[in-house]
Amino acid sequence: MRRFYFYRRNPFYIVRGRTLILAMLGIAAVVATAAMIRPYYQSVSKPVRELPVYSVDRIEPWVSLTFDAAWGNEDTQQLIDILARYDAKATFFVVGDWVRRFPESVKALHDAGHEVMSHSDKHKHMNALSAAEIKADLEACNRAIAAVTGVTPHLFRPPYGEYDNELILTARGMGIETIQWDVDSHDWMKRSADEIRSRVVTRVKNGSIILFHNAALNTPAALPGILEDLSGKGFSFVTVSQILLDGPTKINHEGRQTRA
Repeated sequence: MRRFYFYRRNPFYIVRGRTLILAMLGIAAVVATAAMIRPYYQSVSKPVRELPVYSVDRIEPWVSLTFDAAWGNEDTQQLIDILARYDAKATFFVVGDWVRRFPESVKALHDAGHEVMSHSDKHKHMNALSAAEIKADLEACNRAIAAVTGVTPHLFRPPYGEYDNELILTARGMGIETIQWDVDSHDWMKRSADEIRSRVVTRVKNGSIILFHNAALNTPAALPGILEDLSGKGFSFVTVSQILLDGPTKINHEGRQTRA
């Protein structure tokens, strides 16, 4: 009787055990599927962040002096004269409205061998514009510069240093690379000449792009010392077009352009 009683209860435990096993297998399958799907959804939902060029991975001791020109024009010729004394070439990022107000200064920059590139046409917050508005603005600035220099810009510095993916990709689709900086002189903060000089000289490395402004209070006073100090360290001064790498490149998470 005991053997028969055990036999009658056994199917219950078998069925129950099978149900439990199937349930556990089902849960395991769901977990495994979620583990496989989750990275896929994460990669799709998280867009790639586009970056401008902040600096360049150069083995050569090259640096680029850049000047943003948007408002005044009181020291442009003075900057040209200082740069000429040290045989230094620079890149000037100019606003289209500035070009139309001071075409003679734009021509003087170009004739002195400096690079004249775009700083937008109206100095707007361009990361707030649509792709069509960005394109129209860049085209207007390029036309203004090309009318004076005969050269259509292929580099662009966004006003206020503001950018987003749409701005960078729209410009790149026009054959224009967006350029920032890795050394800020802080001349726009009305620092003293000595403060500007110290700030720049202690931060520069191979491939650095340095930010200055024309019409800044103490930039002309600081610039000769900066050029002397950096020359003494073996640095050469080239335009942004010259410091950028040729061939396939990529931009790392710090905005440094490197070989692909």
